[in-house]
Amino acid sequence: MVTHAMRELRQRESLDLVIANAENAADGSGINPKIHRELIDAGVDCITLGDHIYRRSEIYRVLEQETNVVKPANFPDESPGKPWSIVEAANGVRVAFFCVLGRVYMRPVDCPFKAIDRVLSKIPNDIKVIFLDIHAEATSDKQLIGRYVDGRVSAALGTHTHVPTADEQIFPGGTAFQCDVGMTGPYESILGRKTERVTETTVTFRPTPFQVATGDVRMSGTIFDVDPKTGKSTSVQRLMVDEDEAVDLANSGSSNTVEASTR
Repeated sequence: MVTHAMRELRQRESLDLVIANAENAADGSGINPKIHRELIDAGVDCITLGDHIYRRSEIYRVLEQETNVVKPANFPDESPGKPWSIVEAANGVRVAFFCVLGRVYMRPVDCPFKAIDRVLSKIPNDIKVIFLDIHAEATSDKQLIGRYVDGRVSAALGTHTHVPTADEQIFPGGTAFQCDVGMTGPYESILGRKTERVTETTVTFRPTPFQVATGDVRMSGTIFDVDPKTGKSTSVQRLMVDEDEAVDLANSGSSNTVEASTR
């Protein structure tokens, strides 16, 4: 869906920058170099990852060499990848982006709050637009981190739980926030996996491979507008594109000029 419809979606929504959390892009777990390149070629500008980042060892080289993908900033320094990076949006605005793992119900990691402070202290002062992906399980964890960075990043949006939340808002300091932007994948599933396989294992305790489902595919995300002079968000809204809409987008081949908003 991303490779077929992203460029037309960018035009329709006047998107200057597209950020994707792609840690489940390779058959539901991890990411590999081929898929990294497919996403970038499709119109994704930069990629954040999460707890499944190293499921495919072939991604190590990409993590070390490319500036359009980052590891969680609270991973050890010795782990492959960059903790933060800078990309240029279509309208020329430079944007810093990074991600952190939460701590509640997640694998043991370094303190996300200290990692955030460390990254923000290194981002040049002339970079006003900053994005944080909060890759965490608990909404309380995400709310805490979001409030912690309010006024210091342009947007702090959550990933990992696959289900979009209806709490999009702009905090008092100007940071756009949402607990989870949702999943781009099959909604006829249990978090992207075939329902019958997950049910069988849960009920019987017999291990079965959790295969990726294919029904009712949707693209979920969140659009936020930022004032490039202040780095403060001015609007935030949820987005969901279903299969029919994605086909219409792909078939439209719109050639409209992308409006230079600051999305």
